[in-house]
Amino acid sequence: MRVKLDKESDALYIRIDESEIVESEEVEPGIILDFSADGRVVGIEVLGLSSRIKSKEKATLQLEMV
Repeated sequence: MRVKLDKESDALYIRIDESEIVESEEVEPGIILDFSADGRVVGIEVLGLSSRIKSKEKATLQLEMV
């Protein structure tokens, strides 16, 4: 899994696995899911990230694995 935070474009991208992306769908304004050939979600993009989180939370990105 890869997580990319692009401050310049104000976007967050989470790549769940490295399968080829064959289709993308904007499921809500600014939320885009990438799908593999077998219909699995393999990527999630969040646009306009700064408007979706509180300002105090902007300084911290925490990855929690369980």
